[in-house]
Amino acid sequence: MNITYENNGDYLIPNIVANPEPEGELRKFGLMRQSYLKEWHKGIYTGMVLKGTLMEHLLTVQERAEKAFDQLVEQMARVEGVTEELKAMDQMEWVRRMNNIRIRVEEIVREQIIYRV
Repeated sequence: MNITYENNGDYLIPNIVANPEPEGELRKFGLMRQSYLKEWHKGIYTGMVLKGTLMEHLLTVQERAEKAFDQLVEQMARVEGVTEELKAMDQMEWVRRMNNIRIRVEEIVREQIIYRV
């Protein structure tokens, strides 16, 4: 590895540039993963920060979690009979059932994707 240096007064400063991190916005599941790693797996979190791979990892986990969430909500709604017909007939019942499904699916996604090392 060939490192170049720059004169800065009496000191030689290495010309080191960090690798660019991937572009993307962290949303709910990405932030949950970041918080989990930071709190419970400090070594892994610190290693990823130092290597510059944390953002890439968080975006990947976020994408997997969101995809699984959407698929599971759709499947559970179909199995439990939460349809557009129910929505047209009784909106409050539809909202209650969909909220229940979303809460259960979020718990599944947290346990199966977010909280796995």
